[in-house]
Amino acid sequence: MNYPVWDVPIIGSGWVIGMIAIFHVMISHFAIGGGIYLPFAEARALKRGRKDWLEFLPRHSKFFLILTGVYGAVSGVGIWFAIGLAAPEATSTLIHNFVFGWAIEWVFFLIELSTAAVYYYTWNRIPDKLHLKVGWLYAGTSIMTLVIINGILTFMLTPGESWLAVAGTGKESAHFFQAFFNPTYWPSLFLRTLVCLSLAAVWALVTGSLINGRKQPELKTEVIRFSTKWLLPAFFLMPPCFVWYLLMVPESQRALLELGISTIGAGTFTQVTRMVLVSIMTSATILGVVYFIAYRDPKTFRVGYACAVVFLALAATGSTEQAREMLRKPYVVVDHMYSNAVRKTPVNVNGEAIKEVDRFNRDGYLTNSIWATEQEKAAWAQWDRQREAAQVVNASTDEQPAAPNVTPEILRRGELMFRGQCMACHTTDGYRAMRGFLNERDLQSIKNILGMLHGYEETSPYRTYMPPLVGTEQEIEALAIYLDNMVNGTQAQTENVASAQ
Repeated sequence: MNYPVWDVPIIGSGWVIGMIAIFHVMISHFAIGGGIYLPFAEARALKRGRKDWLEFLPRHSKFFLILTGVYGAVSGVGIWFAIGLAAPEATSTLIHNFVFGWAIEWVFFLIELSTAAVYYYTWNRIPDKLHLKVGWLYAGTSIMTLVIINGILTFMLTPGESWLAVAGTGKESAHFFQAFFNPTYWPSLFLRTLVCLSLAAVWALVTGSLINGRKQPELKTEVIRFSTKWLLPAFFLMPPCFVWYLLMVPESQRALLELGISTIGAGTFTQVTRMVLVSIMTSATILGVVYFIAYRDPKTFRVGYACAVVFLALAATGSTEQAREMLRKPYVVVDHMYSNAVRKTPVNVNGEAIKEVDRFNRDGYLTNSIWATEQEKAAWAQWDRQREAAQVVNASTDEQPAAPNVTPEILRRGELMFRGQCMACHTTDGYRAMRGFLNERDLQSIKNILGMLHGYEETSPYRTYMPPLVGTEQEIEALAIYLDNMVNGTQAQTENVASAQ
């Protein structure tokens, strides 16, 4: 609780990251695939002496520069702002463990931006061979950005046993390469490379569709058909690469997908399964649209068709990225940090390895919170003493212990618990709304649910998707009272407390 909580109404902070990330992936992967497409097409045009191609490619490179250099760069910075606000502990982990990797990535990124601008502005101004070398330099640096960022992204799903063994000891940097070249690194790199080539084709269809088919029928036919062929490697190689990727995913995380597949006949799907199915269906639709409309009749391929393909690619990209994110549940870094920023691996405290879950359950989640005033903490301590006294008095009977009066300070205690441990995934009203989940449940029912999350037994139905709820018994009760007040209102809350007394 040392970081503030970013409260985003209705959609929640997770979807802010998601929307920016999906938009960014569509552009950043085009920055790589398109960076290969341009010099490859230029070399082909120079070899064949095609001046019409050399008139089209500068227009496409201008579109490429604006889309990747402006919108791609801005959305990339937007992701940093969003993850820093939504998941500061996880962001800190990635920065501290991969600071050298981030530095290398930014060096390549700066070269990438510079060469993209030089490539566009030097058309017909420098010798063709030198211009082509600039294009290949851009392609090489853009590929290197993927090589670097892929290791950091895959680490979050499969950090690897070697790194997990030293997590929290201060020796993580000694295992940089083991964490970087983690189990899903290579299959993910191949998959993302195929996506890059596919998006090079998708976006090239946009500029290709703008060619006047009546005035330049041969050029438009060649550009459209040449671009569509860039989709072929993805559609043939993605299925085996996807199977390879899944085989590298930890069995506990793969179970989220397998559960949804095994229960399709009964109409039960996990969210991961839904997203995978959407990705498969939209990808197949892209193949059909591109073949029957673009490849077979390129002269009449209009910009509306191209935009439809872009929209389908956006749906495929978004669903795939969401499925990848969902596979990590209930972690943000698998087997290291839960989605509520509580670490699973031991933390070094005064030379002693202590699990954060145990420490928070023993000492309290809000004990050292900087967001509570001393007056509020004093009120909490008094409430705890009253509650313990009531339990002692009623220990020899079967009666329900009398609950102390609920004060604004206790509701504030529950609110801080909610903000710290629930708001990473839930909203009050909106996406994964707590009011919707707890609708028509009374205080005791809410306590039962929180009790299962706090106990975190192997048989708990919530364990697969949700992190453990940490804190003392009194903090858990304060959270239950706060949620009951949220769902049922102050009047219902007062009635519940009165009946308990």
